[in-house]
Amino acid sequence: MTSAIGTRTLGTDGLVVSAIGLGCMGMSQSYGPADRAESLATVHRALDLGVTFLDTSDVYGSGHNEELVGEAVAGRRDEVQLATKFSLTHTDQGVRIDGRPENVRACAEASLRRLKVDVIDLYYQHRVDPQVPIEDTVGAMAELVAQGKVRHLGLSEASAASIRRAVAVHPIAALQSEWSLWTRDLEGEVLGVARELGIGIVPFSPLGRGFLTGAITSPDDFGEDDFRRNNPRFQGEAFEANLRLVEAVRDIAVEKGATAGQLALAWVMAQGRDVVPIPGTKRRSYLEENAGAAAIELTADDLARLDAIAPPDVAVGGRYPDASYSYGDSPERPA
Repeated sequence: MTSAIGTRTLGTDGLVVSAIGLGCMGMSQSYGPADRAESLATVHRALDLGVTFLDTSDVYGSGHNEELVGEAVAGRRDEVQLATKFSLTHTDQGVRIDGRPENVRACAEASLRRLKVDVIDLYYQHRVDPQVPIEDTVGAMAELVAQGKVRHLGLSEASAASIRRAVAVHPIAALQSEWSLWTRDLEGEVLGVARELGIGIVPFSPLGRGFLTGAITSPDDFGEDDFRRNNPRFQGEAFEANLRLVEAVRDIAVEKGATAGQLALAWVMAQGRDVVPIPGTKRRSYLEENAGAAAIELTADDLARLDAIAPPDVAVGGRYPDASYSYGDSPERPA
């Protein structure tokens, strides 16, 4: 692992990972077509740069992403901190959540097969199942740790109450939730509880689904199969309003000799040594740009200016196209 990226530790049981991770979802779904060869090359380049914390899920591409990541890390497993998730399935009726203990066990076995590994470093419940006591789900996850199939446990988009209940069953190393300059919901109750309990924070979409890079200038930039095309934050007046934030970030980035995306990512990293963002990309060029954020030092004045232009309620529009995307224990879960 290169010194340029460095390492950080998640959780009280000492999961050491690269200070920046790589979200692999876009290599299989949601952000338009991906090139398999370029995706594999991107993972290989990540490892060469010291970005060794790789994030996938069994639901990404309905298993395709785990297979791809497994292929990419073959022969380099010892370099990697491998995270995957379970509990979500795409159906004709939308997304189904299943936190039953029997499903935990079945999903873990299937993920191990697709990844072609003997152990998963970090195993997340992708969303909390409101129909299954979290104690039962985490209890089954803890059995996987005892069996040597999983090393550390995590939750994604969980509420403060669910986090407390989960930790009472087994230590939780990481909470994966959306966090960026334009999505700051986490900073309320959930962040404080996670830190009180010694849980590391793994922000997904730290670049605002690519918006904070400044590369997106019009809703027409999205292809027909890009989920952002129907995302409320990328529509009409919301798009134009949100674009003003990007322009303000870019102005400060120029002063720092960085790109807008690097500055946005550096802001997330500056929120604490317990924070490890996982910007997603399927291209080496963007990966290399993201890795450069590790070298950016933000002063107290820089952080104050960014907080001023990106207060918690700065984003216009919801995070997801409709309620079916706001599942489980998400802060946006319908009452």
